[in-house]
Amino acid sequence: MAEAETIQRSLAFQVSCLNQVSEPRLVAGVDISGVDSRGMAQGAVVVMRYPGLTLVDSAVSEVQPTFPYIPGFLSFREIPVILAAWEKLTMTPDLALVDGQGIAHPRRLGIASHLGVLLGVPTLGCAKSRLLGTYQSLELAEGSQVELIDKGETVGVVFRTKKGTSPVYVSIGHMIDLPTAVEWVKRCCRGYRLPEPLRLAHQAASGRLQKESHRQA
Repeated sequence: MAEAETIQRSLAFQVSCLNQVSEPRLVAGVDISGVDSRGMAQGAVVVMRYPGLTLVDSAVSEVQPTFPYIPGFLSFREIPVILAAWEKLTMTPDLALVDGQGIAHPRRLGIASHLGVLLGVPTLGCAKSRLLGTYQSLELAEGSQVELIDKGETVGVVFRTKKGTSPVYVSIGHMIDLPTAVEWVKRCCRGYRLPEPLRLAHQAASGRLQKESHRQA
C-alpha cells in the first residue's frame, strides 16, 4: 500500500479548500453499491436542477473492482466505478455531493476529494458514518452542527439533517470551503436524512430509482 499512500499524499496537496461554488444550477449526487454475487459494483451519478431539485440526468455503470477492499484506500477501488458512470452524463454538474469522506481522512484525501481533483469539479463529502475525528455533543434539533476535529484540525462538520435521525459527516471535497459545503447539504435536504441528490444516487446505485417518476418536462 506504500504506492497508494504516496499517491494519496501527492493528490492531497492539490485539494483546494477555497470556495469556487457560487450559485450552482446543476447539483450531482454520487454513490456506489456494494459488490454483488458476480463481483460487480454499480456506480451512480444523478444530476438535479437547483433550486427545484428535479432530476435532469442520471447514469449508472457496472464495473468489477480490481483494487482490494482496504479501509482508508477505498477511493482506489471505487473511483473507476464512479468515473465510468460520470462519463455517461450528458450534463456537467456545477457541484457534486459524494457519499463518502472528503478531507476527513487520515491522509486528507477521501473519495470526495480524490474525485474532485481528478475531475476538476467542486465536490463535498457527505458520509453516513465517521472515519476519524472527535466531536462534542450534538443537539437533537434539525440543523444542529458541531466541528469534527482530528489532531487539532477541523476536518468536517457533524450535521443533523433531520430530527430523530443520525447525523451526517460533511467535509471539504475540492474547490469548496467547509461552511459552503454544509450550506449546500442543508439546501439539498428535502425531509430525509440524506440530501436529495445523494438519496436518489443511492437508489440509482441499488437499481431502485424510477427515473421517470422524478423527471419533469
